[in-house]
Order: sequence, then C-alpha cells, then structure tokens
Amino acid sequence: MSTGQNGTSTVEIMHHEHLTALTAILHFWRVWQESQGLSERTIAERAAVISRLVEFAGVHPLQLTPLAIMTYTGQPSMSAATKGTYHATIRAYCKWLVQTEQRDDDPSLKTPTPKRPKGKPRPVYDNQLELMLATVNRRRTRTMILLGALAGMRVHEIAKIHGGDVDLTNGVLTIVGKGGLTEMVPLHDELLREAEQYPRDGYWFPAYAKQTDRAHVSRQGVYAAIKGVMERCGVNGTPHQLRHWYGTSLLNRGADVRIVQRLMRHQSLDTTAIYTLVTGRQEREAIGLLRIPQAA
Repeated sequence: MSTGQNGTSTVEIMHHEHLTALTAILHFWRVWQESQGLSERTIAERAAVISRLVEFAGVHPLQLTPLAIMTYTGQPSMSAATKGTYHATIRAYCKWLVQTEQRDDDPSLKTPTPKRPKGKPRPVYDNQLELMLATVNRRRTRTMILLGALAGMRVHEIAKIHGGDVDLTNGVLTIVGKGGLTEMVPLHDELLREAEQYPRDGYWFPAYAKQTDRAHVSRQGVYAAIKGVMERCGVNGTPHQLRHWYGTSLLNRGADVRIVQRLMRHQSLDTTAIYTLVTGRQEREAIGLLRIPQAA
C-alpha cells in the first residue's frame, strides 16, 4: 500500500477527499431542496442515505455506479420498505446530479426498483388504547397519545405543536405536515380540554434545555415517550399505530371515506386505505345488504 509524505496511506487520502467532496455536494443539494420547500427532516434523512451509500461503495460521490447502488440497496439486512425508501432517495440524488450538470448520466436508471410491500392497516385495538391511557403517568405524554389518536398526528407533527396552532374559539388545529404542507382540522372536544392546560404562545412540548438547543422536543423524543407507555402496558406496536386507529375508528363509526381522507390529510384515497382496517363485521353487514332481484 503506497503512502504519502506524512505516512498517510493512499486509501486514507482518497477517503478524505471523497468525504470533503461529499460535504460540498450535499450542501449544494440542501440549498436545492430548501428552494423546493422540502422539510428539514426529509433533507436530513436524504443526506444520511447518500452519506452511507458513498461510505459503503468507497467511491467519489459523483462516481456512483449501478452496481454500487444495487449492492447497497440489496443488502439482506434491509427490510423491503427500507430498500424502497433508500432507492427513491438515490434516484432523487442522481436525477439532481444530471439536472445540475454534475453528471452526464443517471446510474440509478440502470437499476431495478425494489418491490415495496403493500401497506396494511395495523391500528391499536380499542382496549389497548384504553390501557395506554390508564397506564401513562405524565400529562404531556398523555397529551401526545391523544394527539395521535384524536387528531391523527404523526410524531414529528406532535413534537412541534405550538400554542399558536390552536384556535380555541373555533375549535380548529393547524398542522404542518409532511413536506411542509399546512392543513386545518377540527379539534376533538377532549383535545380542546387538553389545550387549556398548555401555553397559548409557545411550544406545548419544549425540549429539556440541558439536552439540546432546539426549542421543542424532537420527534424521537415523542416516539420514545409513547413507545415507553406501550411497552409498560404490554402493547406490541409503534406510536404511528395511533394514527391507524384514528383513520380506522372514523371509518368504523360511519364517516365517509372522503371525509376520512381529508381528516388524515392524504392526497390519495389509496393512501387512506392503508390506514383504515375494514372489519369482518363490516363485511358481513355489507353482504347483508344484498337482495336477490324479484321478477316483475
């Protein structure tokens, strides 16, 4: 192995050069994505994927090959969903490289798209939600659970809820969702009562000052708080399943599927279907509506 004048190996020098180039490229890509209005979360997650890919492949970030991409996204340790998500990020990165004339070709176009598993509804059961609310011993964690179950909020949306988002007079909640999209939804009466316990001008869940310089708790903090309650009461699942309960319960209680789509802030009914479990009872009731046509 060859070495430089200071004893540094050629491989180490190349690795350092790759990382230096990657930092500059990802900064450029960040500016591009910010101009598109993408969220900080999306930008950070995309940067992490490309960083791991470059490290895995051991190549310059502008010299990715189809083989490197396929090898990385084909790792047996990755779930099918993760493979699909990572591949979509890599496609976005490669497309951007071509658009900004940093590459002439798009290596991701020469790779197969991983098959994504079809999502299925997986709500917590009513008795599990009841058990969670009976087990939780902190007010703010209880409120987080209620925001997930009664407003269908995602953990990152719960983390940044602000007093200014809540209109107590009209009973409306403003939610800044995925991709920075802002929607307004009616507040459940239980959440209206919860809102009275929180500041009108300030974050509901401020971060602990000694742990971070951010103003509000992180999405990981919300996830950990709710997940901790689930583990203590023996509920096997994730906090996101509260959102599944929200959509499924709305449908089961007679809400029109288009209304459920609107309340869940989905662009497509196909997405809403992933969150709304149709029960055997509903199927039997639907079958019971069938009537044999009578001859005139």
